[in-house]
Amino acid sequence: MKFQIRDIRAREVLDSRGNPTIEAEVKTEKGICRAMVPSGASTGIHEALELRDKDNRYLGKGVRKAVSNVNKIIAKKLIGLDCRNQRDIDKLMIELDGTENKSNLGANAILAVSMAVTRASALGQDIPLYGWIAELAGNKKIALPVPSMNVINGGRHAGNKLDIQEYMILPLGAKNLTEGIRFCAEVYHNLKDIIKEKYGKNAINVGDEGGFAPPLDRAEEPLNLILEAVENSGYQDEIKLGIDAAASEFYKDNSYLFEGKNLSGKELGDFYSDLLKSYPIVSCEDVFAQDDWDSWIEFTKKYNKKVQIVGDDLLVTNVKRIKRAVELNACNAL
Repeated sequence: MKFQIRDIRAREVLDSRGNPTIEAEVKTEKGICRAMVPSGASTGIHEALELRDKDNRYLGKGVRKAVSNVNKIIAKKLIGLDCRNQRDIDKLMIELDGTENKSNLGANAILAVSMAVTRASALGQDIPLYGWIAELAGNKKIALPVPSMNVINGGRHAGNKLDIQEYMILPLGAKNLTEGIRFCAEVYHNLKDIIKEKYGKNAINVGDEGGFAPPLDRAEEPLNLILEAVENSGYQDEIKLGIDAAASEFYKDNSYLFEGKNLSGKELGDFYSDLLKSYPIVSCEDVFAQDDWDSWIEFTKKYNKKVQIVGDDLLVTNVKRIKRAVELNACNAL
């Protein structure tokens, strides 16, 4: 009985951007577990649908409909079930929705409940959340991923002229996660001092995801600033770089409007190649538009064994798109 779901409730809360999102809570004998659904500023067109109210509240971004779907539809079907049966519960919610992109109940409604169920199950078994997720995934060997920290923002995440959306640092040479976080924090503060000295105190304002948003124009400029901060911190051997281009945001009419020029997929790929030759970049995310498969395939063919090529907007955690990417060898990470 301690794993039986006794109650499910959802409510509208605000996320870190001040936009409404859903918080769901699942109650069992062991206690109450909550989960909030994240949302992105730049999202892929193939992503599962966030159900928004589209009324006068919160500029149309309210989520009362999705909250109601949890409280009146999902809860009735899940109360009484064993919270350890994660796959069955997720499958049931997807079947209840009945659409490929979860547009009926809302992906935000389904995901909030799914995450809260996962936490309730871990709590009931007295095991860490990561341990339960690993068990669900069949991972016998658990390893913490290397953190990727966003330190300079551009694109939709900032008010500057940078087209690439995120410039990141990865502490590959750290002995453990704690040390890696410390390395990155020290680089972040050194970067702040460098930007302030070069561009003034107004340039240390931060973008949508907490990275600095200095008045820069060209992709090389943030990379140079970050490398200077890394060197000042003494971590040239321990820290590498990563980018998230969010290229779908500057793709239109089969070309990329990048730094004032219209580029083909090949020309943009050549630009990335030059960056990879000049900078210690180990991770490239969303470097082409979400449906520009040919450019993805060509770039991966060239750099598959050299860098991490991440499909985010390309894959949108959609099983069909992931299978296609595997078959075409369109990227090597998600």
